[in-house]
Amino acid sequence: MSGPDQTVPMPRPNTGGGRLEALLAAVREAGGRGPAPVEAWDPPDCGDMDMRIAADGTWFYGGTPIGRPALVRLFASVLTREGGRFVLKTPAEKIGIRVDDAPFLAVDMAQEDSEAGPVLVFRTNLDDLVRCGPGHDLRFAPGGQEGEVVPYVHVRRGLEARLTRALAFDLAARGEVRDRAGTPMFGVASAGVFYPMLPASALGL
Repeated sequence: MSGPDQTVPMPRPNTGGGRLEALLAAVREAGGRGPAPVEAWDPPDCGDMDMRIAADGTWFYGGTPIGRPALVRLFASVLTREGGRFVLKTPAEKIGIRVDDAPFLAVDMAQEDSEAGPVLVFRTNLDDLVRCGPGHDLRFAPGGQEGEVVPYVHVRRGLEARLTRALAFDLAARGEVRDRAGTPMFGVASAGVFYPMLPASALGL
């Protein structure tokens, strides 16, 4: 049986393994030390590959979890979004992958003081630090139940982090009611920006 410190090896299917190794070599050359400058690259589109980011933030290749955090961070460094498509992009090629929800999870939250007021700082499952405010805005999507919302924060280049359920409750605990165009709205503020979640009346406020 695997020990707790062992990782799932990258699978080696009979077809496509060479493609993955070539992509990995290109990613290692282009990324790995923080987000790569993918905006400066215009490589050919090489289609899609069997790589997926599940809703819980787990990366899969060929249906098998990628168990090495360093490898996941390496791929994430060249991940970008083009319209509704998520791609891994290097100077040599771009390859589409599937993302079930958001590519990142926000797993921790703190507050900093700034000239613009309190700033909410989120940490993702890949240890990105995101200071919520202009350019890193919060978004609230309808949840599965009536009156429920799911919060997301923009991390970079169209990529978002979904707040965990526990963190969403912590965020709501910081909420307040403010008037927006004559409608009282419940929401949260960060870096001088107010992000409305729901009409206050939906919460009986």
